[in-house]
Parts: sequence; C-alpha cells; structure tokens
Amino acid sequence: MTITDEDCLAETLAFNEQFEAAAANRPARGPAPSAATLALLRRNRLGGDTPPVRLPHAQDRVVEDGVKLRTFVPDRVDGVYLHIHGGGWAFGSSDGQDERLWRLAVQARLAVVSVEYRLAPEHPFPAGPDDCEAAARWLVEHAATEFGTERLLIGGESAGAHLSVMTLLRLRDRHGITGAFRAAHLLFGLYDLSMTPSQRSFGPRQLLINTDSLRGIYELFTPGMDLEQRRDPELSPLFANLAGLPPARIVVGTEDPLLDDSLFLAGRWQAAGAPVQLGVVAGAMHGFTLFPLTVTEREQRRERDFLATA
Repeated sequence: MTITDEDCLAETLAFNEQFEAAAANRPARGPAPSAATLALLRRNRLGGDTPPVRLPHAQDRVVEDGVKLRTFVPDRVDGVYLHIHGGGWAFGSSDGQDERLWRLAVQARLAVVSVEYRLAPEHPFPAGPDDCEAAARWLVEHAATEFGTERLLIGGESAGAHLSVMTLLRLRDRHGITGAFRAAHLLFGLYDLSMTPSQRSFGPRQLLINTDSLRGIYELFTPGMDLEQRRDPELSPLFANLAGLPPARIVVGTEDPLLDDSLFLAGRWQAAGAPVQLGVVAGAMHGFTLFPLTVTEREQRRERDFLATA
C-alpha cells in the first residue's frame, strides 16, 4: 500500500479535527436517522448544511423503465461517464454535485450522466441497484446515437462506488455485457455490508460516518437482513467473482472506516485480472472530496486525468 499526499497531512488532519469538533451542530446520521434528519440530509448537499447549486448546463430526462438521469454535455465529447452519487443509499441526488460534474465534463471532455436512483428506506434493496442497472443498459444501447461515442466509463462515491461495481456485475451476469465500460472510478466505497475490520473497529468518531452510522444505513438499505445475508455477492461485491471487470482506480483515505473495503477490493480486482490504481490519501476522512482541501484539488485532478485517458 502506497500512501499519497503526506505533504498535506497537517492540513488534512486539522480539517478532520475541526469537522469532528463541529459534530454536535450537525444532524446525527445513525444508527437510526429520524425522518426529519433524512429530510434535512436530502435537502442539503452531501457533507454540508446548505442546498446544492443547480446549474443551467444540466438537462434532466427520463429513459426506459422510468429511470431519471441528469446529463452534462460539453461542446467536445470523447466519452460518457455514468456517475452514481453517494449518500448511504438514503440521501444524495443527481443534482447534488452540479458544479463538480460540469467541471469534470468540460475538463475531461465527457458527457456526464448522473443517475437519480430510488432511495431507501422508502425504496430499499434492490430498487437503487435496479435503477443503476437500467441506466447502464440504456447507455450501452444509446450512447452512440445520443452522445456520439461508445466509450463508456462508470464511477461514484461511497454508496455510489458500491452501486457502480454492482452495476458492472449485473451487466455481466444478467445480460452477458462485458467490456462496454472501459474503466471504473471508485471513491471510498462500501464493498462489504457485513462490515470489514476497519468498519467494525472505527468506533464513534464523527468523521462523516462511523461504525454506528454504517450499521444504520445498512439497516435502511437492507432492512431485517442479518450479517450472513448481507455477505451475499448480490449485496457485497467484495465476495463476488470479479472476473471480466474493467481497469479501475480505487481511492480511500487513511482515516476512513471503509479503508479495508478499498484495500481488499483492490487486491481481489487485480487478482481477477484487471489493472488497478490504488490511491490511499494520508489523513483523509470519508467523503474528503466534498470539502475544500488541497488533497481534494489533487484528487479531482487525478480523477479527471484517469477518466480522460482510460
């Protein structure tokens, strides 16, 4: 494991300390967030306390199976990036990161397509994965006519990284589709819903997520399931056969309870035969790219470069 950005460690750790100190003023996320808390988290941008900025550059549309997409199409398009947002399968939205996605679209010359998948607890598993699968199949069939390219990429953050891997596996196992997506970009994802050691040992630290809040979102997404049921490869891609998946870039911070998820997935992905770039960011907490940090600027540049050249 190679750790990056150690020259920024002081700044990154200082931000973590400030974030944790302000935890008392933020809505508690777990283990069982109230309806009011969920409503507040859904109204505000991920990791913040203000509503997200909606840009006029984006277009909302509905495709087959009633799936809603938000598209960002720059003047030059060399590929299509299917983006799946994070938020513990229970909050977040396709219009929650307009500024970042539009910047990525322009700089990497990509049409960015973000999925508005159904959220738990109103729509628990498998509703969200079903929507992401439908969006991916639509792109496989229509990207050339809609965007002028068949070069497809996929990725997301946190729960969106989980859904990205599940989507690739569903395409392969349910539809015999491999190779359509050229690469996957996976930021601090959850890949074992029965909980990796780092998830279990993280404890109560208020760094966006912790052990209790993870247990809470798993119950929202997969209500009533026990640990053995959540270990099913249909839910936890860490236990799936990963053969036939595309090259990946997998990123996580050292202060993230999901550290093991990314380390273990990277090892299994590479063992299955696909190239992997593993980025482990010194001192970074879960969701660090949501905040104005030096490591965020660097990570967004690395993401852009990976997606532009994959």
